[in-house]
Amino acid sequence: MRGLNQLGALRKQLEQQAQQRAEEDKKQKAAAEQAERERDLFRTAVGAVVPVQTASKARLDTTPPAPVATQRLQDEQRALAQSLSDEFDPESLLETDEALSWQRAPLGPDVPRKLRKGHWVIQDQVDLHGARTDEARELVGGFLSDCLKRGLRCVRIVHGKGHGSRDRQPVLKGKVPKWLMQRDEVIAFCQAKPADGGAGALIVLLKATR
Repeated sequence: MRGLNQLGALRKQLEQQAQQRAEEDKKQKAAAEQAERERDLFRTAVGAVVPVQTASKARLDTTPPAPVATQRLQDEQRALAQSLSDEFDPESLLETDEALSWQRAPLGPDVPRKLRKGHWVIQDQVDLHGARTDEARELVGGFLSDCLKRGLRCVRIVHGKGHGSRDRQPVLKGKVPKWLMQRDEVIAFCQAKPADGGAGALIVLLKATR
């Protein structure tokens, strides 16, 4: 009797397991059918799909830009500045109305006169206050080169009156005119009017460029 009871219990357990597997299969089948119905519904709603015809595409240039030789440019600028000599002898230097003025031949003396009266508008300036001689020379050379590239005609160079220098002597005031006369783009300069800096600045006229 005990053996028959055990066989009966085993048979019942197997039947239960079979029933569970059948229910799981039924659920999986129902889920698959539902998914297929949803796909069919999506296809019906969307309709026929036509690939988008792309227009001619822009072809991007993948060639990298040429490197800029910044170090060489800096070296050239430094060489230009260093080429301005402090030993230059300004034979054509003129003193007019106690104001320093100079013009490159064959320009006449009326050019510095017009320059002093504001015939040309000051377009840019460089301030040399606090700069040592070498620094000021480099600043002037770089400033003039930049102005020439930008096509500027009239600029101001503020060299100061020397009140802040040793022994209160205007060192740059005597050097800047010599530097300017060595630059081909400089065709005239004069001491600034009091409103533009007076004895502490020069108004510089540069040659015209295209």
